[in-house]
Amino acid sequence: MSICDSHIHVVGDPAISPQVADRTYTAGEASLESLLDVANPQDVTRFVVVQPSFYGTDNTVTLEAVAALGVNGRGVAVIDPASVTPAELNALQAGGIAGLRINLYSTLAEQRGGSMQDSFGAVAAVAQRHGWHVEVIATAEVLAGAADLFAGSPVPVVIDHYGVHGGVMPGSDTGQALLGLLRRPHVWMKLSAPYRCSKDPLAVRPDPDWLAAILDAGAERCVWGSDWPHTAPHGHQTGGGVALPYRALAYRDVLEGARGALPAQQVDAILRRNPARLYGFAN
Repeated sequence: MSICDSHIHVVGDPAISPQVADRTYTAGEASLESLLDVANPQDVTRFVVVQPSFYGTDNTVTLEAVAALGVNGRGVAVIDPASVTPAELNALQAGGIAGLRINLYSTLAEQRGGSMQDSFGAVAAVAQRHGWHVEVIATAEVLAGAADLFAGSPVPVVIDHYGVHGGVMPGSDTGQALLGLLRRPHVWMKLSAPYRCSKDPLAVRPDPDWLAAILDAGAERCVWGSDWPHTAPHGHQTGGGVALPYRALAYRDVLEGARGALPAQQVDAILRRNPARLYGFAN
């Protein structure tokens, strides 16, 4: 069983695949082919393509990438539950979508406002009808504040990027609330993008205390993701007309940083077996 990268984004040529008008930067092209060139030599052949914020609810590029991956691809889409049509949902299901994403972390999401309480129930209801999970990206404080909401979820909840814990410590009230969530049998964690939790914008290894605490809470529900192509930090996102370079990270270093931080006895499960269960890949 090959390695699964459970969190990547594919970005089309901006001249062909328009990004939303109120975006906070312009993302440059990051093709599936360029990802496969760096990932396949590392025995990474399964991928979960996650809809980025700058495409809004237009999941076209994500669906095209999942289609190109065939049996080795799954997708996580973004919808507006108030306006999405049954035909659109059926197309997502036929197109290999496994989950719906709620983003309360990106600069664009912050500018638009909204709360987890406003978003989660309606998205979870749609996900339940289609056999999907709900993926959430938000800071540890926001996640902790929604702990009761997630605890009662009718579908699996997948938390992005180590819970974006930032300066929060595992032993704090917020940290304990997040870890308590991870002990629930329907809550999963993506071990991805440690640089989003670090002062080092190029960090490839997670905080060891947080990693140990997360694994203790629910190692059997952890999956790895590269977060390729590694979008720039929020502080650099200054306007939709600005094209920002991606972080200068080598795919191999990102994978090895994660693998080297994990206890040896848990590497195979987190890189291979756990994502096969979560996303329905063949064993």
